[in-house]
Amino acid sequence: MALQGALNAAAPALFAASQHLMRLGASGSVLPRSTTVSSSSGLLARGISSASSDDKKKWPSVKVKPGLRSFAAQPALDDTAMFCFQCEQTQDNKGCTTVGVCGKTPEVAGLQDLLIFSLKGLGGWAHLATQNGVEVPQNIQSFITGATFSTLTNVNFDDARFLAMLKEAEEYEAYLRAALQAKGVAAPQLPSSAELGWTGDLPHPMAYQYPGSSDMDLIRHQAKQAGVSLRRESLGATLAGLQEMLVYGLKGMAAYTHHAEALGSTDPAAYGFVNEAYAFLGSPASKDPAAVLGMCMKLGGANFGVMKMLSEGHARRFGTPTPTPVSLDPIEGKCILITGHDMHDLETLLQQTEGKGINVYTHGEMLPAHGYPGLKKYKHLVGHFGGAWYRQKIDFSAFPGAVLATTNCVLDPPKAYKGRLFTTNETGLKGVTHIGATKDYSAVIAAALAEEGFTKDNMPDPAEVAEERAEEGKLGTVTVGFGHDVVLSVAGQVVDAVKTGKLEHIFVIGGCDGSEPQRKYYDKLARLMPTNTMVLTLGCGKFRIFDQDFGMLPGTGLPRLLDMGQCNDAYSALVVATELAKVFNTDVNGLPLSLDISWFEQKAVAVLLTMLHLGVKNIRLGPRLPAFLTPDAVKQLVEAFEIKPANTADPAADLKQMMAKH
Repeated sequence: MALQGALNAAAPALFAASQHLMRLGASGSVLPRSTTVSSSSGLLARGISSASSDDKKKWPSVKVKPGLRSFAAQPALDDTAMFCFQCEQTQDNKGCTTVGVCGKTPEVAGLQDLLIFSLKGLGGWAHLATQNGVEVPQNIQSFITGATFSTLTNVNFDDARFLAMLKEAEEYEAYLRAALQAKGVAAPQLPSSAELGWTGDLPHPMAYQYPGSSDMDLIRHQAKQAGVSLRRESLGATLAGLQEMLVYGLKGMAAYTHHAEALGSTDPAAYGFVNEAYAFLGSPASKDPAAVLGMCMKLGGANFGVMKMLSEGHARRFGTPTPTPVSLDPIEGKCILITGHDMHDLETLLQQTEGKGINVYTHGEMLPAHGYPGLKKYKHLVGHFGGAWYRQKIDFSAFPGAVLATTNCVLDPPKAYKGRLFTTNETGLKGVTHIGATKDYSAVIAAALAEEGFTKDNMPDPAEVAEERAEEGKLGTVTVGFGHDVVLSVAGQVVDAVKTGKLEHIFVIGGCDGSEPQRKYYDKLARLMPTNTMVLTLGCGKFRIFDQDFGMLPGTGLPRLLDMGQCNDAYSALVVATELAKVFNTDVNGLPLSLDISWFEQKAVAVLLTMLHLGVKNIRLGPRLPAFLTPDAVKQLVEAFEIKPANTADPAADLKQMMAKH
């Protein structure tokens, strides 16, 4: 109740911000307030778009049985101009226009835009079906979240996979239209492009028809029409940016929903919201900045439920995490490195490699796996290798075994390890072997056995490593497993430490990591913190500080650094903060607590919207604020929620302000 009530506390500030943004309209001019269409009322209140194709003004006669299909590789699109600003590293903090900083080509960027456009249509049909009592099959719901997830930064770079998904979306849409027709539901009236404020010649997303990969010229044209550039021109950069914030939040929430689904955890409400949000983006209500902000806050609430479901799914499958030391040093033997987020893939890999003389190491955000009883019971899960995702070209090249990428983040591989790199789930790279739904990792195992593995000759000298770590103040063993259950079990000690002055302040440092030099801010900040402070960390942002020796909180038995897990374990941090607030008879904003969050991709957008939904204020966000938000939008969100840009040039100044609760 306390968590849900926090939204009410944020409502006045949110209303003020949304009222200002609502007045901006296209190109900063004043717009008359549009008639807000309730997101629950669907798309039935407007006339059919003049751009709708004739055959979609009527119900189709064909019924397509939902099912997965495989497609041969398609020819790549010609290089074309692109515009993408969905991640923090976007070029010059404005947008990538020739090739993505992530390595995404213009053809892949265009196909991702077109897929999201198509999903707005499929989501609209799924939302309409739910409203009319027509069941949406689970594999369609799974496809919607999985396809959405595939467009997240550093997930899929394979254009053939996106062409296949566009075809599959078309088939699923036809199935839902046929199911609605069979139930006697009238064909919906769709708003026109003019009513949506769009330019270009694409029809409404629910009327869109994929032309097939044989007509690549048309696909190229449609891909350009589907991107954000035209909406920025017609709706104005502020409104278009807010719409993109909703889309990017959807990408993050869809990723977490898909992670949970892999563990056997599903929630009709989560799927329902994704469909509702896609339907909203194809309705005239999306022209109202206030309505868009409201939907963003609603997404924050829905994502909190998804993160809770994912946390509970992990605990149910693998047990509650417990504090566990993890070695950062390799041992002799054949080896496999697993990166990404999906713990069920690690479990399957451990089962298939058991007894084969292969050691398994985690990489990136798989590090928290070592804290789960159901995973650490496997003796050949021997340690962690490497750092955050952006170092993978260094880490994977140095690793003398096979590498399995389960989810983001992946990068286009060099020849040094391309032949021993494998992807699964939504990840995709051209020329890299993909492991499908069978989860048969025999090819990965064969590659590991064929490689040299760690030997005395290729392993670093232990004495030299120890000396280097001593000079840098770093550790060779780190401890993971400080989930909310563990932290709350010592809540009494934390409260006592605060009341007796032994604990002056708690910092949350985490989120996403990246390659920019400005991100050294987080390492510098941590080194400046007084010894009577504690740090909660999570996500791959932890790799800036995870191997520093923070020691124990003086006068207590509490470690100063607590690794709470993956980025989705922001849920655990929020649970801990909320429960501590109850003890101190305050809200989260009244605690001696500061959130200094680093962001990179769209999961971070979803987490940020969740924190705003819960009324959390004074969040520091860095190293740069999102490029998709205009200065005016940022100004209003800063005023409403007191979001602050991290002062990457002067971490000491930030520390002073945070210690003073600013």
